[in-house]
Amino acid sequence: MRVDALHRPCVVRPNNNHKIGDELMKLPFAGRLLAVAMFAAVTAVMPLSAAYAQTPEKPKVALVMKSLANEFFLTMEDGAKAYQKEHATDFDLISNGIKDESDTSAQIRIVEQMIVSKVDALVIAPADSKALVPVLKKATDAGIKVVNIDNQLDPDVLKSKSLMIPFVGPDNRKGAELVGDYLAKQLKSGDEVGIIEGVPTTTNAQQRTAGFKDAMDKAQMKIVSVQSGNWEIDKGNAVASAMLNEYPNLKALLAGNDSMALGAVSAVRAAGKAGKVMVVGYDNINAIKPMLKDGRVLATADQFAAKQAVFGIEAALKLVKGEKVDTNEKGVIETPVELVTKP
Repeated sequence: MRVDALHRPCVVRPNNNHKIGDELMKLPFAGRLLAVAMFAAVTAVMPLSAAYAQTPEKPKVALVMKSLANEFFLTMEDGAKAYQKEHATDFDLISNGIKDESDTSAQIRIVEQMIVSKVDALVIAPADSKALVPVLKKATDAGIKVVNIDNQLDPDVLKSKSLMIPFVGPDNRKGAELVGDYLAKQLKSGDEVGIIEGVPTTTNAQQRTAGFKDAMDKAQMKIVSVQSGNWEIDKGNAVASAMLNEYPNLKALLAGNDSMALGAVSAVRAAGKAGKVMVVGYDNINAIKPMLKDGRVLATADQFAAKQAVFGIEAALKLVKGEKVDTNEKGVIETPVELVTKP
């Protein structure tokens, strides 16, 4: 092998590929290897746009919901998927949910999986207002932008972890009070009522119960029982049945969501008190609409499930871009809630 051949000059002109190839082919094998190595070293330190063009990856947004057995969250998921389809070039969507409303550990595992998957943003309707905070701290520490929807995370626990996570959702207390006020107009002072609340460790359950109490107290109704139906039809049915049995003079049941209201309606019918005990709910799911029409359910509240997920995703994408989201002094982006009395 001729040593001088290894040092034969080879001028690399990035815009003249044919001449580069000709020059390389004139070199012995060892010389060609050296020239290729030199070219690779040069391009490695060139700006990315000069070396080759690459389309930036779309941000990955994870939507983590509560129970997908609840029609409300299926509607939320459908709304999110429809929005992503309309904005397919802007982001990719991963949606997940748990099997039942109180399976907090399963939801924590989903968040951990999203951290491992290195999503860019996480939009979550937490199953528990306190228990999810530590794993969401892990997510933010990993650089993931987190947005809270539906059920607000506990502000004191967030503060203890030095976390600022925006909440996108309605004023649940106000929504429940609207429903309670409407019910009160159909009752008389002193009537006995029962409240079927959601999972007690969730902020939205607490707020809706508070809203129902506000309305009942204003109208001087007698709240004889407050029990948890865990947001679910069967549990709501069991709680309603127990209340009807224990309090034979009960005039109304206020359910913290429509799933529990469905269970309450069945309990009222089974007790032979259809038309004698009024039922109200919250969420305005499709399954409740025939009951609004025929009077089995007096009223509900619409918090626009499909739009709520979209509002959360929009906020998350802003954060991914480094933009600020417009929240009030409590870190809340308030979304609409309306009284519904007709389908």
